[in-house]
Amino acid sequence: MNKTQKEAVVGDMTERLGRAQALVLTDFTGLKVEQMTALRQQLRDKGFEYAVVKNTLLKRASEGKAASVLADELTGPNGLGLSYDDPVGLAKALVDFAKTNPKLAIKAGVLSGKLIGPEQIADLAKLPGREQLLSMLLGALQGVPRNMVTVLAAVPRSLMNVLKAIEEKKAGQAA
Repeated sequence: MNKTQKEAVVGDMTERLGRAQALVLTDFTGLKVEQMTALRQQLRDKGFEYAVVKNTLLKRASEGKAASVLADELTGPNGLGLSYDDPVGLAKALVDFAKTNPKLAIKAGVLSGKLIGPEQIADLAKLPGREQLLSMLLGALQGVPRNMVTVLAAVPRSLMNVLKAIEEKKAGQAA
């Protein structure tokens, strides 16, 4: 790789690292080409990226970015998962892939500029997805007005029940 190509890779990675909300660093030693292709395809289908870049170039690209906290972890062959909008989805996809392909090892990650370990990434993968969290929030937001309407409607309903009972009592006395 000549100097121009290296500069292009660093520039591209700098831009991608600047946009990424979450990063997951993996060790792919022992994975076959077919498995790597499957991993990249699965991540691409879910809207994520997976990049393999030389450690020195990745260190240069991460300077001044949140990803710079990964510098100490950059040893050996590394792959980098990038998520631009759904950190939980990236963690789930990589953890699920690692379950079926144990040679993929999750080394570390970056979430909101903070370094997280493999245990925290596994915990992150256990969280509900973005869509499920939004639906839970919507359900909670709808619950408050629904309960208020139910309470407010109880007063006229109780009054109608009392009036109906009085009407039935008078009808029973008249007969």
